Amino acid sequence: MPPAPTLTALASVEPAPSDYDVVRRALEHLTTRFRDQPSTEEVAAAVGLSPSHFNHVFRRWCGLSPKAFLQAVTLDRARGLLRREEANLLDAAYELGLSGPARLHDLFVTHEAMSPGAFKAGGAGLDIRWGVAPSPFGLAVLAATERGLCGLGFADDEAGVPAARDDLAGRWPAARLIRDDAHVAAFAAQAFDPAEWRPDRPLRLVLIGADFQVEVWRALLSIPLGQATTYGRLAETLGRPKAARAVGAAVGRNPISFVVPCHRVVGASGALTGYHWGLTRKRAMLGWETGDAGRGSAAP
Repeated sequence: MPPAPTLTALASVEPAPSDYDVVRRALEHLTTRFRDQPSTEEVAAAVGLSPSHFNHVFRRWCGLSPKAFLQAVTLDRARGLLRREEANLLDAAYELGLSGPARLHDLFVTHEAMSPGAFKAGGAGLDIRWGVAPSPFGLAVLAATERGLCGLGFADDEAGVPAARDDLAGRWPAARLIRDDAHVAAFAAQAFDPAEWRPDRPLRLVLIGADFQVEVWRALLSIPLGQATTYGRLAETLGRPKAARAVGAAVGRNPISFVVPCHRVVGASGALTGYHWGLTRKRAMLGWETGDAGRGSAAP
């Protein structure tokens, strides 16, 4: 199976504004008709593209082929597997037909938390540089302080960038935001290019939130690539077994999407539940991760 597209490759072809809608409709077709195991040609016809064009768009957006995505994330079957504690998405992938050994690797990060005072002051006196970069999941909107990456959201296209920027800015209303695409490009490369997932050069994160939120976000960083957990199990891990709802709220406020992997948390039944940047992206992230692991990439 070919390697995942690198950030450089993604940057070389800007996604058309309609790509997100094409992928959304394709994912709906794949997940609602998985029992029919629809071919690439069938799904392409359903979204109104030629098979070659559809395959190109889908690979560019999700990082793997429609067939591999269907194998990796067939939701109804995966739900049964995900009812197990710390369910392994790779187990689901194998049962769905993926072949070959998998060697997991994950995003290596180092992180620190801002002082509670800085959070309570809404980021007053803090300079945050933000910008836009391509990613496997649409346009990434990133924000960083001098210490490291503090925010990562998504937009379907350029028209959605202001809303994503405002979402991040609203978390620290007193901070000064400065647009600097060049500054955030290196953070984007470390986040989305597997070749940059290196333990000797970790991605630096700055967690800016209330004490309990930061505690939950740190726990999210312990969920390995290719695995999932539930809100209840996450609450137990934190020693707060009765706080699943509060944990869920903190997960929903995670400011550094994908890198702090809130997409790896599912409902008690295994259902994917809500996601701040849309369930389409959550499905794409889980499929991309499982497909990448299934490719047998060497651990860094």
